[in-house]
Amino acid sequence: MKENKVSIVINKPVSEVFEFTTNPKNTHLWVPSITEEIADEYPPKVGTIYKNRRENGEWGVYKVVEFIPNKSFVMSEGDGNFSVKYTHKEIDDNTTELTFLGWVKEGELTKTFSDKILQGLKEIIENR
Repeated sequence: MKENKVSIVINKPVSEVFEFTTNPKNTHLWVPSITEEIADEYPPKVGTIYKNRRENGEWGVYKVVEFIPNKSFVMSEGDGNFSVKYTHKEIDDNTTELTFLGWVKEGELTKTFSDKILQGLKEIIENR
């Protein structure tokens, strides 16, 4: 598999969903494989570095390569072979469709998101 794409509709304004998903203090709350995430600056912009610690203690390092507030952001890991894109689509004033896309340029994709992860995110955001 070269790419992984999943989407969910969240009953919150796009600005709230975007802020929550870009804030490194929240990542461990909804991504089970991450125990901690830090960024060298917040709010992020192109060039911001995110570091996340995985369950096994290893750190992943990602660079923001595209950032459009309340629309989308793209991060690439290390050499740029693995990337993720979060797209936030406003359906109405209080509804957002969030799409996660992860892909690799070469090799097989080993880091994937499931509907279950996005369902957990939806529950957390909607119950805030």
